[in-house]
Amino acid sequence: MSRLGIFVDRKTLSSAEQLNALIRCRDAAEEMGHGAEFIFPVDIRKIPQMDGLFIRARTDPMNVTFVASRMAAFAEIPVIDDPASIQICSDKVNMYSRLMKAGVEIPRTLFISHRDLTPARAREVFEKLGSPLVVKEPSTSFSLRVEKVQEPAEFLQVARRYFKMSDWIVAQEYVESTYDWRVGVLGGRFLYACKYIIPSQTFKIQASVNGHVVYCGVESVSPEMIPPEVRDLGVRAGRAIGKGLYGVDIKEGKCGPCVIEVNDNPSLESGEDNAYPHVYREIVHTLLET
Repeated sequence: MSRLGIFVDRKTLSSAEQLNALIRCRDAAEEMGHGAEFIFPVDIRKIPQMDGLFIRARTDPMNVTFVASRMAAFAEIPVIDDPASIQICSDKVNMYSRLMKAGVEIPRTLFISHRDLTPARAREVFEKLGSPLVVKEPSTSFSLRVEKVQEPAEFLQVARRYFKMSDWIVAQEYVESTYDWRVGVLGGRFLYACKYIIPSQTFKIQASVNGHVVYCGVESVSPEMIPPEVRDLGVRAGRAIGKGLYGVDIKEGKCGPCVIEVNDNPSLESGEDNAYPHVYREIVHTLLET
C-alpha cells in the first residue's frame, strides 16, 4: 500500500468547502487502496516517508510550500506542485515568456522594466495595446496587484507602486468578458473545465469592492459543452509550463480564445469538479500509480 501525503496549513482548512475537498481527496486515495495523511508544516519532516505528495496550500517560492515541494523532489517523490511549476507560475514574466515561446495565444503583452518607465514609454504602451489595458505585478495571485488603467498618467501611477515590489511589470491588452474558462490540465492531459462568472462590480474573479471581497461564481461544464478550441488551448498552455496540475484561465476575445494565465495549485473546492467526479482519482493515480 502506497502512502499519499496531502500538505495543508491552517488557511487550507479555513472553510467547509476546502475541508470537504480535502476529505474527498483522502477518500479517493483510500478507495484506490492507498493510505492518505494530512501533513502540516510542523510535520514537514514526514514528507520523505511518503510515496507521493499533493500540496493543497498556497504555493509561493517564498513560503513553506516551496520547501515541502523541494523536499519531495530531492527525495525523488512525485509531487504536485513540483518546484519548477511553482517558480514559473509565481512569476508572470517567466510564465508569459514560456507561453509565447510555445506559440500559445495570449493577449498582446509587454514587459516593462523599471529603467524604462517614462511618460513617453507609457504613451507608447497605450499605442500598442489600446485602452484600457491591464497592469500586473509579476508575483500576483488571486487577482491581487492587477489593475485596469485608462490612460498613461494612471499607468505611470500604478507602475511606480508595483516597481516597489518588482523590477518588472506586465502590461497587457484588456479582453472584456463576463466569464473566464478554467481548464484543468494534469500531466499534459485535459482534466476538467468550468466557467468563472466574473462579478458585475469588477473585471477580476476576486476583488475588494467598497471594503468587501467579492468572488466569482463557479459553473462546472460537462466535456461536450466545452468549445474544442478552448479545450485545446488549455492543454497546450499546460504543456508549455510542465507536467503538473494547472488551472488555465482563458477568455474568448474578438480574435478567439486567449490564455490570461496559468495557475499551479488550482482550487478544486468551489465546485470546479462537479461534472468530473474522478478528478481526485486521476490525481492520486498520477502521483502513486504511474
